[in-house]
Amino acid sequence: MLVLFTDFGLQGPYIGQVEAVLQRHAPGVPVIKLFSDLPPFDIQAAAYLLPACTQGFTPGTVFVCVVDPGVGGKRPGVVVRADGRWYIGPNEGLFVLLARRAKHIQCWLLPDPAPTASPSFHGRDVFAPVAGRLARDGRYSGAELATTELDKPGWPDDLWRVVYIDGFGNAITGLRSSAVEPDAVFNVNGHSLHHARTFSDVDEGEAFWYGNSSGLVEFAVNRGRADMPLGLRVGTEFSR
Repeated sequence: MLVLFTDFGLQGPYIGQVEAVLQRHAPGVPVIKLFSDLPPFDIQAAAYLLPACTQGFTPGTVFVCVVDPGVGGKRPGVVVRADGRWYIGPNEGLFVLLARRAKHIQCWLLPDPAPTASPSFHGRDVFAPVAGRLARDGRYSGAELATTELDKPGWPDDLWRVVYIDGFGNAITGLRSSAVEPDAVFNVNGHSLHHARTFSDVDEGEAFWYGNSSGLVEFAVNRGRADMPLGLRVGTEFSR
């Protein structure tokens, strides 16, 4: 399958135009919108969501990953094969955590965009055609790139900040739940949040943290929103 992981939003023509290119190059291959509302321009937030939210997909899945504030600039495009899955997108940091956590990884440098490619829409004109061909053929040949070129050494293995607010007001963080003990208490904007296994384990209206289905620490309120009463937004930092 082909999977979209972008900050394009659902309004406007952008997702539809990308899907049309994918279907042209890989007719009949299903296209899944995993994320269309990643925090705009926030490459780091997306980088911590990417490995957590794609680990359950079968080998051979092709991901079109576009959070690209440098579109049209000198940043290169890359193809990454990590644990049997394919990822295509700009190399601005989006694949940092994916590369660190993969057991097997290769990457290739995409050639310069064709003159006909829109300088403001590489998602449609550069990355989608490559993704479609990968989904159809299952292979890529080109100039290999050292995997160290994907890394940003200053980025930690776990990010102690909110990276996504979902439609229920739950706040997903860049911290893996496996990296902390279940009895950890987090200080979030002056609120002390204790661990619970799931929503029904706390009283209605109570705030807590839990390890979500993607393996990340998430702040939530049973039958309520966590973002507004706790003053949370993408970028909010927290501590022990």
